[in-house]
Amino acid sequence: MDHLETGHSVSVAGVILDGQGRALLVQRRDNGHWEAPGGILEREEDTTTGLVREVREETGLIVEPLALTGVYKNMTRAVVALVFRCQTIGGHLTTNHESRAFRWADPQDVKTLANEAFAVRVLDAMHTDRPPAVRHHNGTHLLTHP
Repeated sequence: MDHLETGHSVSVAGVILDGQGRALLVQRRDNGHWEAPGGILEREEDTTTGLVREVREETGLIVEPLALTGVYKNMTRAVVALVFRCQTIGGHLTTNHESRAFRWADPQDVKTLANEAFAVRVLDAMHTDRPPAVRHHNGTHLLTHP
C-alpha cells in the first residue's frame, strides 16, 4: 500500500523544561486543553523545521530540539506524534490565536491539568535518563495494546 493512502498524519510537540523540574504547558484556545506546544507537520516540512515552527506559532519561543522523547499514536484519529525535549534559544512567551495561557507545570500539575494521553508525553520528556517511549492512545487514555 502506498504510504500516502494510509490517511495517517504526523504531528510534533516540544517539551520545554525550565531547569526547576517544570515543563511549559500551553492552554489551547480552541478547546481549553493543556498540552505541550505542537501541531501537524506540513507535507513539505522536515521534522525539525515543523517542530520549531509549531512551537514558535503557539508560544513565541524559538527552540532547539535536544532529544526525541517519545512516539505516540492516536489509534482513533490515525495521528502519529513525535515529541522532543527542547531548549529555548530565543523569543518571548506570547499568547495568540492558538494559545490562551501558559503555565510552568511540575509533574503533579501536568497530571492534573492534561488528559492522560497528553500528560504522558510531557512526563516522558521530563525523564532525561530514559530512552524514547512508544505508546498508543485513543485521544484521551493510554491503551495497553495498539
